[in-house]
Amino acid sequence: MLKVIQEINDVIDDVLKVSLQPDEWAFKPLPEKWSKKEIIGHLIDSATINLQRFVRCTFEENFKLTYQQVEWVETQKYQLADVNDLLQLWRLLNKQIIRVLANYPPDRLSAQCDNDKTMVSLHSVEWLAKDYVVHMKHHLQQVIN
Repeated sequence: MLKVIQEINDVIDDVLKVSLQPDEWAFKPLPEKWSKKEIIGHLIDSATINLQRFVRCTFEENFKLTYQQVEWVETQKYQLADVNDLLQLWRLLNKQIIRVLANYPPDRLSAQCDNDKTMVSLHSVEWLAKDYVVHMKHHLQQVIN
């Protein structure tokens, strides 16, 4: 888990170094594509869901927790938000995830939850934490590039 925690810290540092103008954050390459602000919003949604998975897995197992990513981004109107507010919220949520993972009960790292919308797809906390970092890095490449 230490590697995951370090990777989350590294990603936070990398994102906070990004220097874009407000219009670059808001630019949508196509009407159906997300702007960089909306990508950060999606990562906020991902952080909130994964934080809940990590916390709940300390007490529960085999529960289903998913989200409708496109609908959530639209509903939360990230495109209208101040990008500095979004970045601060994203950073703070990830700091909380780090705090939870740094103190995670070792005997619960294998606890599982279901993260698939259409079928049963159980994954351990350890797998979910690693996948969370991969997902975050994937989307942040879209922000940085």
